[in-house]
Amino acid sequence: MLDIIKMLAETFHDQHKQLYMVGGTVRDDLLLRGQASDGDLATDARPDEIKRLVAPTHPTAVVLVGERFGTVRLHYDDSIIEITTFRSERYNPDSRKPEVCFGDSLEEDLARRDFTINALARDPLSDRIHDLFNGRRDLEDHILRAVGDEPDKRFGEDPLRLLRAVRFAAQLDFEIEAETRAAIVRQASTLQKISRERIRDEMNKLLLSPHPTKGLDLLVELGLMEWIIPEVLELKGVSQKATVGKSTKDIYAHVLRVVERSSARPVTRWGALLHDIAKPRTKSVEDNKIHFFGHEDVGAYMARDILKRLHFDREFIYHVSQVVKLHMRANAYTSDWTDGAVRRLMLDSGDVLPDLLDLSRADITSYRMDKVNRAAARVQELAERCQHLREEAERVPIKSPLDGNELMEMFGRGPGPWLRPLKDHLLGLVIDGELASDDKETATNIARQMMSEQS
Repeated sequence: MLDIIKMLAETFHDQHKQLYMVGGTVRDDLLLRGQASDGDLATDARPDEIKRLVAPTHPTAVVLVGERFGTVRLHYDDSIIEITTFRSERYNPDSRKPEVCFGDSLEEDLARRDFTINALARDPLSDRIHDLFNGRRDLEDHILRAVGDEPDKRFGEDPLRLLRAVRFAAQLDFEIEAETRAAIVRQASTLQKISRERIRDEMNKLLLSPHPTKGLDLLVELGLMEWIIPEVLELKGVSQKATVGKSTKDIYAHVLRVVERSSARPVTRWGALLHDIAKPRTKSVEDNKIHFFGHEDVGAYMARDILKRLHFDREFIYHVSQVVKLHMRANAYTSDWTDGAVRRLMLDSGDVLPDLLDLSRADITSYRMDKVNRAAARVQELAERCQHLREEAERVPIKSPLDGNELMEMFGRGPGPWLRPLKDHLLGLVIDGELASDDKETATNIARQMMSEQS
């Protein structure tokens, strides 16, 4: 990619236009001491000029990402490079998005960026780094600091930067500088102005980062979680120990450990964050023992509501809510489960079975290694049984002895709601191993008995 960037820089230079590597491209390059991980470039050329200037370099595709933002995306086989016109932004405090104006200087462009570690630019031809705000020093010190002397102004320009600060801290394992941190606390409520889609995207990046627990803790400490998922705050201080009065970590601490231990996949991480979200609302005490009856069912409804608020798509919402709904069943597995019980779990979980099993592994947060090892062995056994039954089903498909057409012919009735209970009951018997999938005679007797009881 660096060869392509240098080629572009030479092309722009020949036409008396500036072109610099900027932001995350420079930051990550300095952190990793390797080639740039992506291709973010900035120029004084306007979008139409950019398209004209890059034409001789023969990109496979040229896409105007958004004319008002001045970004042109170039595709070169497997490489993607974005070139953005220098920006000089003015902000309407009542707007949910920044208003962007085109600028003419690199200095002005760097001054309107969020954090010093992102306010870096590199000249691809001379390799000179422009560092107006001591971003390299902050990189070396692992510090996240707002650009300029007025962090409140930086966050007032675009409140999403409040969340970006926490996300970068989680991704890079950096500490937020004191003045920047104080400004985040003061500005936390302005996160209300930001669209749910932008918040959702930042939360996804935070949860999939190398240090999601650090990010979640910061969201709570800095007062941001109240404006994202306030239900998480209810977890703090609620003990999940079986006996009242015994000291133990609260549900919030448990949830953070589960998130940290789970695989970095979207459904798994969101499922880990929300799997016990309903415990505070379902808590009861009987005979000096704490219970959370039905928290998985209530939690599935709450997860749907939370993810809808963040404008996730319908399929993702369904998958996460299924993980929340079924996590207690997976956790309850023991070796004496019948094959039918395992098949039912597989059937109910469908495509989210890998995420469900992953959550079950992560959900044991004991500090006793013998307990953790026993739990890991239990989940491994369940996974192996699922795989065995899946392979068996490929050889001999599990199906009802009587299909819908046969049932309608048998009873002389057309399609209708009467049919589904019959089909489900017969299939359930096959799944439980109580009826062979080719035993039409027994299936017929069962179906006739069910219909006679309903009449």
